[in-house]
Amino acid sequence: MSPQPGEVWLADLGLAAKTRPVVIVSRFDSDPPRALVLYVPLTTQNRMSRYEVTLPKLSFLDRDSVANIQGLGSIPTVRLERKLGRLPMAVMTELKAALVFALDLE
Repeated sequence: MSPQPGEVWLADLGLAAKTRPVVIVSRFDSDPPRALVLYVPLTTQNRMSRYEVTLPKLSFLDRDSVANIQGLGSIPTVRLERKLGRLPMAVMTELKAALVFALDLE
């Protein structure tokens, strides 16, 4: 399994035996030193902050959602259960800008 940046996966985040959709934000690496990916969780709770990116209506999500940049984390790839789809490039551009802001990389 080699998850790609911008893909949305259902992942076991260890929260009450529940899977959640996440977007992969790790760069693609054909030979990573660890089987980990960086992800941003998706949520339906929109707080209208610069730490969130509103997603367009996506056929593979059943609700309006946002990417919660403050939830940035890493998990082993074995906890990714199944790929749901891919975010449009324009949304990934917004998401990357929000990561730059959140991590103070400007």
